[in-house]
Amino acid sequence: MTYVITQSCCKDASCVPVCPVDCIRPVGATGEITGTEMLYIDPVTCIDCGACVDACPVDAIYYEEELPPELERFKGINSSYFEHHPLAMNSQRAGTDHPAVEQGSLRVAIVGAGPAACYAAAELTRVAGVEVNMFDRLATPFGLVRTGVAPDHQHTKAVVKLFDPAFASPRFECHFNVEVGKTITHEDLLAHHHAVIYAVGAPKGRDLGIPGEKLPGSYAAADFVGWYNGHPDHADTTFDLSAERAVIIGNGNVALDVARILLMAPEDLAKTDIAQHALDKLSDSAIEEVVILARRGLREAAFSVGEFLALSHLPGVDVIVDSDELDAHDDDDVETRMKLEIAREFTQRPTQPQNKRIMFRFMVSPVEVGGEEHAESLRVVHAGGDTEVIESRLILRSIGQRGVPIDGVPFDDANGVVSNEHGRVLREDGQHVPGVYVTGWIKRGPRGVIGTNRSCAEQTVQKLWEDYDSGLLDREVADRDAMADLLAERGAEPVDWQGWRAIDAAERERGRETSRPRVKFVDIAELLSAANSSDAAC
Repeated sequence: MTYVITQSCCKDASCVPVCPVDCIRPVGATGEITGTEMLYIDPVTCIDCGACVDACPVDAIYYEEELPPELERFKGINSSYFEHHPLAMNSQRAGTDHPAVEQGSLRVAIVGAGPAACYAAAELTRVAGVEVNMFDRLATPFGLVRTGVAPDHQHTKAVVKLFDPAFASPRFECHFNVEVGKTITHEDLLAHHHAVIYAVGAPKGRDLGIPGEKLPGSYAAADFVGWYNGHPDHADTTFDLSAERAVIIGNGNVALDVARILLMAPEDLAKTDIAQHALDKLSDSAIEEVVILARRGLREAAFSVGEFLALSHLPGVDVIVDSDELDAHDDDDVETRMKLEIAREFTQRPTQPQNKRIMFRFMVSPVEVGGEEHAESLRVVHAGGDTEVIESRLILRSIGQRGVPIDGVPFDDANGVVSNEHGRVLREDGQHVPGVYVTGWIKRGPRGVIGTNRSCAEQTVQKLWEDYDSGLLDREVADRDAMADLLAERGAEPVDWQGWRAIDAAERERGRETSRPRVKFVDIAELLSAANSSDAAC
């Protein structure tokens, strides 16, 4: 018997070091992004000990005899991976191994509170003596885990429990609802810390550069995701769901998330932590069909096997794949083969007239959003040169994201990231900026999944320790209490860890009243009121 890794795998790799027979793959070196979409367990080598199950932060590992029907397919997927990549013993990645430091000799500011920031904080606080201050402009932590992961993927969101030890450390302080670049500056951070790590993600959706894409009704998919996940920046955005068809340009996992949310039954959405305003709007949606467009072919599809397969279990929804490219090639990797196999199965399934539809179309490129005061259609060109007009009042571009410049920090505008070398920020002349680092999407671009940020953060922290040991971070900074004084002077209303726990408790209580995981606050005033309530969890 064996254990099986399934769809919600986040590639955090917490399972890897606890495996006594080293049978989980692929595992990359620190800072390396491996090419697969998830991790796999070799069924031949697994000794059925269950250590990986206890270590998995997102409940993605099941005993093979206990696989739910919708996940049964992953038993074969795990086995198939090792048929193409026979298991070879290798060294297991470990975190930072650095001796304790003198209290006050290393204080680090981390800007951002998403997975990359949290992994960096966890890595730093493992070393006794290190002090960490975390800043985020939102009043809540966890970044895209809270505002990006689809509301029906609650297992994935469970990864945040990994960060509890770091956040509970007396050497860790968080200052949410504080915007760096507005309330305080980069220079302020350097004056109060020996090092600064920016983990601010890539918040700006990329543009297509075609006429009409700024018309109302045409948006970045990230804006729509933020809307249904209750991001305060998007809570008041209005999306037109009155037509029968929506179009998504791009075919990564975000595109599949959006398509699924648009077509899910309201009663199923009501079991999730989707924002209430989105639940109300989607419950009255007229959308019956979502068209997902890709410039390239099915073989190059950006979505993962797990998310593609999950569409087959979406009640009342037919999945239509419009592609002539369904047969595997000898040089296809195992995940590409699985995508092609699933696509073939979709083409063989009978459709039902009463069902909603997700249609995948490949080898088409958008060239113009039509309409005068509102988007009405999308003109596309096929690989052979023919053009077509697809009518839609909701057009979402899901073609990637990019970072935005940070005042005082060198920025690579061409790639949408902060200029860096393995996490050390670089000046235009190629020299390191002393004490300034990056991790996450602002470092490497929007690649990888949640757990990818662990290895990325470890690499950055490793470079920080090299600089510390070389004496490059040895300088005078203001004492620890001075930051709180500065925030008070600037009129900030920071939310600390207890404040977040109060928000969390209040949202969960609101959820219990309607049998939901939580009902989120989306208004800043409500968030601050909840943070300051006397009902904070202890």
